[in-house]
Amino acid sequence: MKLLKRLLLLGVLALAVISIINYPKLNIISGYAAKNMASSVYVAHRSAESVTEQDHKVPLIELATTEISDNGASAAVWGLKERIAHCQDGHGCTLVPDGHGTPAVKPLPQRTQSPSPEPYPWGHGPVKDTLFAHVDYQLLEAAVDLAFAEPQVQRTRTLLVLHKNHLIAERYAEGFDKDTPILGWSMTKSVLATLYGILEHQGKLGMNERPNIPEWQQDNRKDITFDHLLRMQSGLAWDEDYSSISDVTEMLFLDMDMTKKQAEKEALAAPTEIWNYSSGTSNLLSGQLRNLFNDYPGYLNFPYSQLIDKIGMHSMLIETDMSGNFVGSSYGWASTRDWARFGLLYLNRGNWKGEQLFSPQWVDYIAKPTLHSDGEYGAHFWLNAGGKYPDVPLDLYSANGYQGQYVFIIPSKELVVVRTGLAEAPDFKANEVLSQIIRAIKN
Repeated sequence: MKLLKRLLLLGVLALAVISIINYPKLNIISGYAAKNMASSVYVAHRSAESVTEQDHKVPLIELATTEISDNGASAAVWGLKERIAHCQDGHGCTLVPDGHGTPAVKPLPQRTQSPSPEPYPWGHGPVKDTLFAHVDYQLLEAAVDLAFAEPQVQRTRTLLVLHKNHLIAERYAEGFDKDTPILGWSMTKSVLATLYGILEHQGKLGMNERPNIPEWQQDNRKDITFDHLLRMQSGLAWDEDYSSISDVTEMLFLDMDMTKKQAEKEALAAPTEIWNYSSGTSNLLSGQLRNLFNDYPGYLNFPYSQLIDKIGMHSMLIETDMSGNFVGSSYGWASTRDWARFGLLYLNRGNWKGEQLFSPQWVDYIAKPTLHSDGEYGAHFWLNAGGKYPDVPLDLYSANGYQGQYVFIIPSKELVVVRTGLAEAPDFKANEVLSQIIRAIKN
């Protein structure tokens, strides 16, 4: 009996210590749990049970208890720091900052979502039964097997391969299929950048122009251009640490307006002197995009009318913050097939069924290595120019997201490879999977 009491006391003390150490983080922990649960249920149409058992079984987040409501979700840690996420049609789910009520009702984006009868990937019809003589399908199947091997380590959910504009491989883990929206996390940054490429092609904006931020005109930040922002070389201070209370976690889980935080940061260096990856920069760009339109509906409709629905990514949704801004750093959802369409657009250098959405030179621009990035970063796209994937062609570039979301484009092999999951390299064997896929292409 005494032993039991001692163990109970130790348990209470341990819980108290954990609470004291992590109390400042509880806002972030419960905020992440509420937001991810709400979006996974209401945007991706997954069950709350699967989200709890799969997505939230990670350190700290597993401490949160979540509940689903008619229009969102709430979460708390041991009953402390409850956070609420509210969902609206056309906007996804928004985490409500402390002290604020239900988000204002926002207008719906105008969507053109008429499925094309053409075979996938150009349309939404059945896949055309195509066999390439130069593809070793047995080797290709082995590459797919490798991507799904060690499921508790690699945690792959979906894999899709396009070659020469045709689907040649596709597989889904249990609970996911070709229609399941997947959170791209920072793959959304590449979608945001593409909107700037479209504006440039339309003659409405140049990358060497400067953003309209009055506060910057009073100091050395006035020299920052859109090019510097897209390349993450503005020189602005930013802490991209997801394990602590940092600039990025405060922005994503506490801020009403996510476009402001980066703009308020001081310059640590002149543009191009340093490279510093920043989700705040992407949301600043989202805010600047909004400033280019005369009204909110113009901003809200632009990504869908000029890119997303135009290439048939009808499953895609970019969530907005409390102030109605697209969270261009992190919150883009789309099915694996639709993420592949995005890669296909780039593989075809901006041309979609005869229409040039952005200049072919835009592809060269985003795939040009940025100074001080060791050949790993272009303009809101990741690169293999520095040989990060040693057994893969150096011309590979990709949209990357947290926990191993990838849209790989390999022009020299006419390949697009989409992989989604809950683990990134080195747990996910990206180099090995990609190299095996490439070995299966005998041309």
